[in-house]
Amino acid sequence: MNVAVEHIATDQPPDDAKARDLDYGWQSGNQIELLENGEAYFPKVFEAMRAAQREILLETFILFEDKVGFELKDILIEAAQRGVKVVASLDGFGCGELSVSFLRELAEAGVAVQMFDPASKTLGIRTNWFRRLHRKIVVVDAAVAFIGGINFSADHLGDFGPEAKQDYAVQIVGPAVADLHHFALAQSGRQVRTRRGWRRRQQRPAPWATSEEDGLVRLIYRDNVQHRDDIEEAYIHALSKARTRAVIANAYFFPGYRLLREIRNAARRGVHVQLIMQGQPDVLLAKLAARMLYDYLLKDGVVIHEYCQRPLHGKVALVDDDWSTVGSSNLDPLSLALNLEANVLIRDRAFNQQLYESLEALARNHCQTMPEKRKPRLWLWRLTVGFLVFHVMRHFPVLTGWLPAHKPRLKPIESPAHDV
Repeated sequence: MNVAVEHIATDQPPDDAKARDLDYGWQSGNQIELLENGEAYFPKVFEAMRAAQREILLETFILFEDKVGFELKDILIEAAQRGVKVVASLDGFGCGELSVSFLRELAEAGVAVQMFDPASKTLGIRTNWFRRLHRKIVVVDAAVAFIGGINFSADHLGDFGPEAKQDYAVQIVGPAVADLHHFALAQSGRQVRTRRGWRRRQQRPAPWATSEEDGLVRLIYRDNVQHRDDIEEAYIHALSKARTRAVIANAYFFPGYRLLREIRNAARRGVHVQLIMQGQPDVLLAKLAARMLYDYLLKDGVVIHEYCQRPLHGKVALVDDDWSTVGSSNLDPLSLALNLEANVLIRDRAFNQQLYESLEALARNHCQTMPEKRKPRLWLWRLTVGFLVFHVMRHFPVLTGWLPAHKPRLKPIESPAHDV
């Protein structure tokens, strides 16, 4: 039996949908809830999906056939069978091991499954490494939205064991959900109707909301066309205005010089800057790359913690007492120069304090702090490895730019000939 799975490659906005290239402004009056790890995230998302009446839009980098993936599949099937429109956009690399039978069950129930850039293995190795759909977004009935770094896999739950990931997401209820809904609908290739009360922003909105009210949310995203630097610019702008504190918790940390300089400059002018990095990385190169930057930052007063209890997968930050960001974007060449990413910026004091207390407890109880003056050890080896790692990471996006770029097209795949 044929399985109706669509092939979506939306590196660039499709020609027939100019509305997909959008700048979303600040929206006020939102309720934002921090969700830490799968224990908080999955029950909220699954509850919203089970109560869906009209529509479920889902984007995820990873969906595994484990207890979380099977529960998600059952919920989506049940929703589709009761008449809810369900669109699941999956990444062809992160979801590349899903079986045909798993996808067939979804398709037969009426779930519209889309795979971003699927590719069969070559000599047993996946080749579609770069320019991934790395976003994690769920929107239900255009009434509640979830965004962050948590995939649909059991390794986001504590009972997974020592390799369980530490991560964050948010639930949003309020006017900002309309922007997330519009964005998810547009990126899924579905027809987007202009909604009442919505207008296209002809100019880029201010990166820093001027209102003193809480509950402000703004959606920002990264593509490979006109929004290449939006997330990085948001970090730079927030740090440039920092007065008292800044905390960045990021799994893969190797940003460009402009962002590094802004982190260093904030510390130089007296801002208490803390970085929380991976101490137990799932990718050794990521830890080596991050450590190449430590001396540059430590000498100017940046406090660096390495989280050692389990792998850190978070992509969150806060500045002062009211600015925060949560999303899918790491601060490395893949996220900042290649992948499709999405974050929300949040201006809310209560949320900022909640995130601060969570990260402060993480740093205090489960991290080791890097000494300001580290003793040189195996300096020649470190110098050689550091030089190689630094330049490979620094020029990585340029090197991958030699590879063929994805084309902005929707291509139906009637019956996948490989395990996607």
